[in-house]
Amino acid sequence: MAASDRMMLGPLVGSIDQGTSSTRFLVFNAKTSELLSHHQVEIMQKFPKEGWVEQDPKEILSSVHECVEKTCEKLQQLNIDITNIKAIGVSNQRETTVVWDKTTGEPLYNAIVYILLCGKSYLISQLVLWLDLRTQATVERLLKKIPGKNKSFFKFRTGLPLSTYFSAVKLRWLLDNVEEIKQAVGDGRAMFGTIDSWLIWSLTGGKNGGVHCTDVTNATQFFNNTLSDLALTTYIYKLFCIVFRFFDIPMEILPKVRSSSEIYGLMKSGALTGVPISGCLGDQSAALVGQMCFQDGQAKNTYGTGCFLLCNTGQKSVFSEHGLLTTIAYKLGRDKPVCYALEGSVAIAGAVVRWLRDNLGILKTSQEVEKLAAEVGTSYGCYFVPAFSGLYAPYWEPSARGIICGLTQFTNKNHIAFAALEAVCFQTRELLDAINKDCGVPLNQLQVDGGMTNNKVLMQLQSDILCIPVVKPSMPETTALGAAMAAGAAEGVGIWSLNPGDLTAVTCERFEPQINPEESEFRFARWKKAVMKSMDWVTSDISSNGDTSIFCSLPLGLYIMSSMIILIGAKYISG
Repeated sequence: MAASDRMMLGPLVGSIDQGTSSTRFLVFNAKTSELLSHHQVEIMQKFPKEGWVEQDPKEILSSVHECVEKTCEKLQQLNIDITNIKAIGVSNQRETTVVWDKTTGEPLYNAIVYILLCGKSYLISQLVLWLDLRTQATVERLLKKIPGKNKSFFKFRTGLPLSTYFSAVKLRWLLDNVEEIKQAVGDGRAMFGTIDSWLIWSLTGGKNGGVHCTDVTNATQFFNNTLSDLALTTYIYKLFCIVFRFFDIPMEILPKVRSSSEIYGLMKSGALTGVPISGCLGDQSAALVGQMCFQDGQAKNTYGTGCFLLCNTGQKSVFSEHGLLTTIAYKLGRDKPVCYALEGSVAIAGAVVRWLRDNLGILKTSQEVEKLAAEVGTSYGCYFVPAFSGLYAPYWEPSARGIICGLTQFTNKNHIAFAALEAVCFQTRELLDAINKDCGVPLNQLQVDGGMTNNKVLMQLQSDILCIPVVKPSMPETTALGAAMAAGAAEGVGIWSLNPGDLTAVTCERFEPQINPEESEFRFARWKKAVMKSMDWVTSDISSNGDTSIFCSLPLGLYIMSSMIILIGAKYISG
C-alpha cells in the first residue's frame, strides 16, 4: 500500500495495559482521545500450592509483543499509518513482582501475584482473597529479631508493619528459598521490580541496555533522590536503607524511580521499533488520569473484582481519620509536582456476582444479575454484607464475615441478586462518606469505570444511594487512556496537552438520583445495621499481643505496601 493511501489521523499513542488476567495494547488518537484499535491476549495463572499464585514473566512479555504486532496489523488493515504512533504508555497491576537476571534477560522465578479470585477460578467451595501467603513463615522468623516480637517496633521506625505483603518480605522469601536468586544477587546479576519495570526493561533492550525503572505510583517503597521533591524522597530513602539492612537486601537490585510522564527509553524490536516508552502508571492512578480527575476533589471509582475509589487531593497529602489511606496519584513530568489522592477499597464488588454464579448457582452468567435485579426492583428488606474474608475500608475488620439478613419466606433469588448489587453501592457510599469527612467538601458527582459499570441497574442504584449523579464515560478504557495521556504529554513527545482547556470532552452517560434522600438514608442505615452484625464472627487471636488494630489486618497489607510511606514522608514535610 502506498503511503499516500494511508489514513492520516494526526499523532497516535499506544498503551500497554497489563492486568492480572490479560494483556492488551490499545492505540488512541492524541487529538480526540478516540480508541482506534486494540488486541487482547489472556494470561495464565498458576497455583503451584494452596495459597500460592504465580505467572510466567516470559509469557507476559510475549503477550505484550503479540498484542503490539496484532494491533499494528489491524491498524494497517484500516489504512491507518502506524508510523504516526509517537509514544507508548504502560499501566499495570501494582502488586505483581518479578526478579530477573540482567545478564541473560531471563526471569529467575515466576512472578508472585496478589489477586482476588473466587468460585471455580480457584477453589470451588470458597472465596480466596489476595492469595499469595507464602511469606508468613518469613514474617514469623523476622519477628524473632525484634525485642518482644513487637510489630509496633518495626512500624514506628519505618511506617510499615511487618506483614506478608511487604515487598521486602517477598524478596527475603525469594532469597531464602530460591537458590538461583540467592546466587544471582550474590553475583550482582539480579534485578527486581513490579511488572512495569520488567516490561520497560525488556522492551527497551533487556540485557542489551534495557532501562531499569518504575514510576512513583508503582514504587512508593523504592524512592531515591531522582525526584524533585528532594527532602521528601531523601527522608524516605533513609528509612528504606534501615528497612533493607533489617531484611539484608541489597538496594542496587531495585529500579530507579521516575515520574509518570517522561521518556524512559525506546522500543528496540517489532513494528514500533524506535518509538519512545514515555508513560507509566499503576492501574488505579492510570484510571484517575484517564477520567481526567486533575482537580482537587475530583474522584473516580473503578468497579471490577473489587472497587477502588480515588479522590484527587492535589499537592496536599490528606491524612485520613476515617479509614482511608494516602497515596501518590501521579507525577506528570520530571519537573512537575507530585499529586496525592485519598484511596479506599472495597474487597468484594464483581466478585460477589461471580460468587452468586459459581457458589450458589443462581446465575448462569454474570450478566444475568442485572435482569434478575431489574425484575423485582427492590431487595424486599434483604441486606447482603459480602465480607467473605473481612471488611476493607473504612473498617479494616478482619473478624467480619459475609451475611445475608432480613430474609422472609417471600425472599427469592431475585431479591438476593438485588441485595448483592446494593451491597456494592453501600460499600462505595461508606468510602465516599469517609472522603467527604476527610476533605471537608462533599463530592458533587462520582465518575465511574470498570466492567461492572455496564450494569445500568447497578449504576442507577449507586446514584440513588449516594444522592449525587454518577457519570460513566462512553469510552470505557480509562486505564489504558490514562497511560496513553501520560505518554503523549511527556517532554520530548509533547503531542497530548493535559491543560484543562485543551482536554477533549468525553461523552458520558449520566445517572441522576431517582429516590428521595430520606429513603436512601433509611436503606443505608439498615445496611450499617447489617454490617455491625457481620462483625466478630472470627474470634481467633489475630496477633500474638491481641492487637486488632488497622495494622494487623491482612487485607490492609495491599494498601500499606503501596501507600504508608507517603503518610510518613508527607507528615515529615509538613512538620
